[in-house]
Amino acid sequence: MALKRGLPSAGVHRNRSSGSRLPIVILVFFSVLAPLVFFVGRGLYVSDQNSVLSGYSKQNVDWRERLALQSIKHLFTKEVIDVVTTSTADLGPLSLDSFRKGNLSASWKIIGIETSVEDNATSQSNQKATDLKQEMSQVKEEKVLDDVHSRDTPAKTLRRQLRDNRRAKRAAELVQQDDEATVKLENAAIERSKAVDSAVLGKYNIWRKENENENSDSTVRLMRDQIIMAKVYVSIAKLKNKFDLQKELEISLKESQRVVGESTADADLPRSAPDKMKAMGKVLSKAREQLYDCKLVTGKLRAMLQTSEEQVRSLKKQSTFLSQLAAKTIPNAIHCLSMRLTIEYYLLPQEKKQFPRSENLENPNLYHYALFSDNVLAASVVVNSTIMNAKDPSKHVFHLVTDKLNFGAMNMWFLLNPPGKATIHVENVDEFKWLNSSYCPVLRQLETAAMKAYYFKADHPTTSGSSNLKYRNPKYLSMLNHLRFYLPQVYPKLDKILFLDDDIVVQKDLTGLWSVDLHGKVNGAVETCGESFHRFDKYLNFSNPHISRKFDPNACGWAYGMNMFDLKEWKKKDITGIYHKWQNMNEDRVLWKLGTLPPGLITFYGLTHPLEKSWHVLGLGYNPSVDKREIEHAAVIHYNGNMKPWLELAMTKYRSYWTKYIKYDHPYLRGCNLSE
Repeated sequence: MALKRGLPSAGVHRNRSSGSRLPIVILVFFSVLAPLVFFVGRGLYVSDQNSVLSGYSKQNVDWRERLALQSIKHLFTKEVIDVVTTSTADLGPLSLDSFRKGNLSASWKIIGIETSVEDNATSQSNQKATDLKQEMSQVKEEKVLDDVHSRDTPAKTLRRQLRDNRRAKRAAELVQQDDEATVKLENAAIERSKAVDSAVLGKYNIWRKENENENSDSTVRLMRDQIIMAKVYVSIAKLKNKFDLQKELEISLKESQRVVGESTADADLPRSAPDKMKAMGKVLSKAREQLYDCKLVTGKLRAMLQTSEEQVRSLKKQSTFLSQLAAKTIPNAIHCLSMRLTIEYYLLPQEKKQFPRSENLENPNLYHYALFSDNVLAASVVVNSTIMNAKDPSKHVFHLVTDKLNFGAMNMWFLLNPPGKATIHVENVDEFKWLNSSYCPVLRQLETAAMKAYYFKADHPTTSGSSNLKYRNPKYLSMLNHLRFYLPQVYPKLDKILFLDDDIVVQKDLTGLWSVDLHGKVNGAVETCGESFHRFDKYLNFSNPHISRKFDPNACGWAYGMNMFDLKEWKKKDITGIYHKWQNMNEDRVLWKLGTLPPGLITFYGLTHPLEKSWHVLGLGYNPSVDKREIEHAAVIHYNGNMKPWLELAMTKYRSYWTKYIKYDHPYLRGCNLSE
C-alpha cells in the first residue's frame, strides 16, 4: 500500500512541474514575437495606405491639370503650354507650402515695401550674396544633370534653357544691385564725414601725449585745495589759540606751496609731491578734528574769495593801463628818427624847405587827401602805399597836418623822399590861429580845472569815467584828433576830400571814390555794425533824454579811417555848427565819453552814405581772425586797435602788409636801428 501510494504522488509532482513551465514559455513568446508581428504589419499597412493616397492624389492632380489646360488653350501657344506642363510635371503643382519652402525659381520675387539704403544695405547685400551662392550651386547641379537629361523632349530642353537664362539674368541683377548698394553706402559715409566738425576734431587730438590722461592736473588741483584749506585752518587755529597746530599747519603749508610752485599739470610736479600731499592730508585731518566750525570755515572762504576778486580787478586795471601805455607810446627808434630829421630840417636853408607843385594844392579837379599825424614813419607808409597803387600819381595831392614837435621831421622826410609826381604839403596845427578856445569847444573844455584834474592828477578814483582807461588816452588832448570836424575851414577851396588815418595801408587805386554818388549825404563811410555791436547804444548814453529823443539806439555805426567828405554839402548843412552844439552839451561828459567817433556819429547822423565793405577792412589792430581774402581784396586795410604795426605788440600775421612799404635800408632808418 505504501508502494502504491508513493507512485501516484511522484507522477503528480511531475505533472505539476511541467504545467508550471508552459505558461512561462507562452509569456516569452508573446512578449518577443507579438511586437515584431505588430510593427511589421503596421509598416505594411502604412505603405499600402500611402500608395493608395498617392494614387488618389495623383489622380486628383491629373484631373485639375487637364481642366486647367483646357481653360487656357485659347490664351497661350502650344510651346508655352508645353513649358508649363513640363514645369508642373517636374516641380509639382504650385502651392503656398512650396512657396514657403523656397522651391520657386530665382526669377520669382515678392514686391513689398522698400526700405532705406542706409539702414538695410548691409543685410540686403549679405542676402544677395547668399542667393548668388545658391544660384551658382544650382547651376553646377544642373550641369551634372544635363548629361542625364540629354535625351529629354524639346519642351523640357526649352524650359531648361529659359530657366538658365532667367538664372543668369538674376545673377547679373544681383551683382549690379550689390555694386549699387556699395556705391550708395560709400556716398552716405562721405556725406556723414562732411557733417563732422573737423575744426573741433583738430583741437583735441587723442594722440597728443598731454591728452592721454583726462585728469592730467588732478594732483595739482588737490594740492591747491589743500593749500586753501590749510590757510583757513591757520587763521582759525590762531583765533582759538591752538599755536602748536598753527605752527604745524604753517610748516606743511610752506612745503606744499614750494612743491606746487607754478605747476599747472601733474607732470610738472616733483617726485616728492605725493608724500607732501599725504603729509598735508594728515595735518588737515587733525585740524578738522580740533578746529572744524562750519560758520568759521564758510566765513574764511568767503573772505578769501572776495580778496582774490579784488586782486583780479586790480590786475585787470593795471593790465589795461599798461596796454594803453604801450600802444600810445612812440618807440625809441621812431623817436630817434623824428629827432634826427628835425635837426636836419632846421639846418637847411630856407629856399630848400619848399615843396614843388604848390599850385596843385587848391585845384578842385585833382584827388585830395587829408592826413593828420604826429608819426613820421606811419605817415610815410600811407603816402607811399597810395602813390604806388595809383594809376596816375601826378593827380594826387596830400595835405599833411602835424604838431610843432614833429613839423620839422615830417617836412624833412618828404623832402628827402618825395612821393614821385604827386603833390605834398605839410602844415603845423599850432599855426592855425583861428582854432582857439573861443571858437573850439574842445579847446575850451581842455582848459577847465575838471579836465586837467581828469588827465593830469594821479589820484582820482572817484572821477567819472576813471574806470575806462581807454578814454584817458593822451591823443584826446591833441587837436590833430579833432581837426577832422574843421575840414572846410582848413581847405576852403576844395569840393571833396578823402580823409585817411595814419594807421592804414592803401592797396588799390582810390580814385573811384570820387565818382561815388553820396546822394546828397556829407560823409561816405563803411558801416561796422553787427548783430549787437558797433551800434549807437554802444557809444552814446541813451539814459540821457537828449540822446534818447534824437537817436535810434540800434542805428548802425560807421568807421573813421577812410572817409569821403563832400565839403559843399558840409557847408550847406553847417556840420561844424552841429558838432559845436553837441560838444557844448557834453562838457561834463554825460552824453558820451571822450573821443571823436561818438560826436562823429551824432554830427553825421542821417548824413552818412554807406560804402561797400571792400573799400575799407578794419580790425587788423585787435582782431586775429580777419579773413585773409578780405584783406587781400580790400582797397584800404586799417590797423585800428592797440596793436599798431610799428609796435612790438603788432600781430605778426598782419605786419607784412605794412612793412613792405618801408625801405629799411634807408640811412636814417639804419642809423636809428629800425628793422623789420
